[in-house]
Amino acid sequence: ARGKHLLITFSGDLVLRTHMRMNGSWHLYRAGIKWQRPARDMRVLVGAGDVEAVGFNVPVAELLTARELARHAQLNALGPDLLDPAFDRGEAARRMRARGGDAIGDVLLNQRVVAGIGNVFKSEILFLAGIEPFTPVAALSNANIERLVAISREQLAANVLTRSQTLTPSIGRRTTRSLDPNKKLWVYGRGGKPCRRCGTPILARKTGLDARLTYWCPR
Repeated sequence: ARGKHLLITFSGDLVLRTHMRMNGSWHLYRAGIKWQRPARDMRVLVGAGDVEAVGFNVPVAELLTARELARHAQLNALGPDLLDPAFDRGEAARRMRARGGDAIGDVLLNQRVVAGIGNVFKSEILFLAGIEPFTPVAALSNANIERLVAISREQLAANVLTRSQTLTPSIGRRTTRSLDPNKKLWVYGRGGKPCRRCGTPILARKTGLDARLTYWCPR
């Protein structure tokens, strides 16, 4: 997970909260396996049985009691969690519509609108929905917004990995459903390459305050 909050609940009245922002990430390893990142980048290490959860370059980490968690201003401001079993589609759509003047690509990354979408899934979700990333939310129909919410939830749920998969480095994000390891994504990271559906060259542009790359098919 990148650019997102992560909560780990321990037994008792204690929660670890981290915020990854741009560069932080969590990896899972079997105990004793060599890490893919240097040890100097490790900021948090959580051991559970034969598995190690390693937080690399995590800029913010807090240990919170349940009472502190309930009062945490940043966490309380987050939008509906797309992977929450009690996810409220109507509330997510309402928060999107409230950002009428913003480009939909920026809105999907705004964790106060919906929580869980990172930069890779932003481009992939918009491609699957057939929506140009720089379209103002106000220009989208209610049906388009509801479809975006549905695709977002579907894609994140499909990419929740099992315990054995998360310990296999070759497994990563996959949106095309192709078993070919070279065809896992529709547009992300494929600037200048042909669209997998129509052959049109994929475009890429840096956007937002963090100058993050957005990929899309112009057709």
